[in-house]
Amino acid sequence: MASKGNLFAFASGLIFAVGLGISGMTSQDKVIGFLDISGAWDPSLAFVMIGAIAVHFVAGRIVRTRKSPLFDTKFHLPTSQDLDAKLLTGAALFGIGWGLGGFCPGPGIVSAVKGGAAPLVFVITMTLGMILQHFVFAPRTKSAPAQAAR
Repeated sequence: MASKGNLFAFASGLIFAVGLGISGMTSQDKVIGFLDISGAWDPSLAFVMIGAIAVHFVAGRIVRTRKSPLFDTKFHLPTSQDLDAKLLTGAALFGIGWGLGGFCPGPGIVSAVKGGAAPLVFVITMTLGMILQHFVFAPRTKSAPAQAAR
């Protein structure tokens, strides 16, 4: 039987997907229209972002008053604040892919489920990119101390 945490995660993802669909943010035209600042600019994505930031701003402060999350023993927050070459390169590649394809991962997956060749190609190539990244940049495991002594 699934844990409460998994059910909550599923429900959160479902709400996110429905929200993307209702707001029209699964459409490539919305993203490309938002990025077309010198042409027929579509500000609707900005309003969705502002709404998401506002919800996170309030909810984040409420959550941080708790000693632990509802479905785990501790919060798992990022600790690194380094701006290294891998982070900047990854962010640049993400932005280029977002601008060229018109999808980011969440809307891309929702659009692929709805059907259509473009979002399906996007999700497949995104997945292949993540797999490639895992094999190229995954931390190398060091040999066990007992083996190193031999």
